[in-house]
Amino acid sequence: MNNYARSENQETFVLNLGPQHPATHGVLRVKLTMDGEYIVHAEPVLGYIHRMHEKMGENRTWAQFMPNTARMDYLGALSYNHGYALAVERAAGIEVPERAEYIRVITVELNRIASHLLWFGAFVLDLGGFTPLLYAFDDREKILDLLESVTGARLTFCYFRFGGVYNDIDDEFIAGTTAFIKRLRERMPDYHNLVTKNIIMIKRLKGIGILPEEMCRRYGATGPVLRGSGVQYDVRKNEPYSVYPEFDFDVPVYSECDSMARYMVRMDEIEQSMRIVEQAIAKLPEGEYIAPKVPKIVKPEPGDYYACVEAARGTFGVRLVSDGSNTAYRLKLRSPTFSNMSLYGEACQGMLLADALALMGSLDLVIPEIDR
Repeated sequence: MNNYARSENQETFVLNLGPQHPATHGVLRVKLTMDGEYIVHAEPVLGYIHRMHEKMGENRTWAQFMPNTARMDYLGALSYNHGYALAVERAAGIEVPERAEYIRVITVELNRIASHLLWFGAFVLDLGGFTPLLYAFDDREKILDLLESVTGARLTFCYFRFGGVYNDIDDEFIAGTTAFIKRLRERMPDYHNLVTKNIIMIKRLKGIGILPEEMCRRYGATGPVLRGSGVQYDVRKNEPYSVYPEFDFDVPVYSECDSMARYMVRMDEIEQSMRIVEQAIAKLPEGEYIAPKVPKIVKPEPGDYYACVEAARGTFGVRLVSDGSNTAYRLKLRSPTFSNMSLYGEACQGMLLADALALMGSLDLVIPEIDR
């Protein structure tokens, strides 16, 4: 399919994909130079919803900025809560109780499953299949019910606090989570029978949207995009944080580098997140859910600090520069979708437009995360 060879005499035209288009899943514009249905050149145009989150982080207290983190990646907000809390805790020397660390892992992994389920449904919808979206939303709603019971929100969570979490989990939450995992394990074969083994799906993804390892490294791609190109890098394993070293789980890696490989990585990650949640519930210790002596006004020592976590779409990094006051002197965020999207222009050259949309869906874009 990708054997396009352009001659000098061929005429081209410009096609704007977005900024309002169902396949871009947000206000993303891609300026395409087309030769018929083949893409000659693609230029992602970003910034349509830029809200200056990093600058807001320099004008609010450390605690006041926490809600902003959920507005960037609204599908995996708890990972962003975690990354920011981790950076400030390292800077201010705040210890987190063990029970709080376990609660953080449980809620973050549930949120990762919810994010992957939404991606699954939306991705298949991009390719023309509607029914799987309904299955995915059905299961995702169960997770949102659980998270709402402890966080008070269903999407833009602001659950983490410096030194722990806002609210403890109770027996009802644990019983609900256990029941949900049992239900999802029984449903996963349905997903694979309905979509993974579907011949139309295979034809649309296998061998399409090749992202060589070298290209991923060059653009700084992370997460399922990088692991779908054969690189076994996961922050939870390679730069361990919180209590992740306490759990036994695998990092799914596929070396085919195509859209199907990225699909399989995320489907396997749902299974691995369920393993982590089960272990965390089984080992959940008694104790405090937030450190008792966290100062009301946090003032980290002057210095330069960095922390990163494995979010649903890849590495989320937070760099803080503190001058010793109650606000950040500089705040820089490293969001995974920005790097993953950067390779799109080079990757889709010579592709058919329909295949380029499949490639875009396999990247799992969240545009506010790019336009932070």
